[in-house]
Amino acid sequence: MARVIVDVMLKPEILDPQGQAIARALPRLGFSGVAAVRQGKRFEVELDGPADDAALEEVRKMAETLLANTVIEDYSVRVEG
Repeated sequence: MARVIVDVMLKPEILDPQGQAIARALPRLGFSGVAAVRQGKRFEVELDGPADDAALEEVRKMAETLLANTVIEDYSVRVEG
């Protein structure tokens, strides 16, 4: 059994209003030194078998089909542990 992580983030050229709201709130909460915040999503996919090349390709297909909107989001796939 393996765990694969899919991180999804808005593409750099896409405006991130939620990230901007977080960045504006941080100083009000006493945090300083933060220039910018980008908000994203993390998916943990538990596989029945090993995270071999075929399984990782299936996870990439999942990301392209359902987990990420590839028009406005980028994604990365990595094996945890």
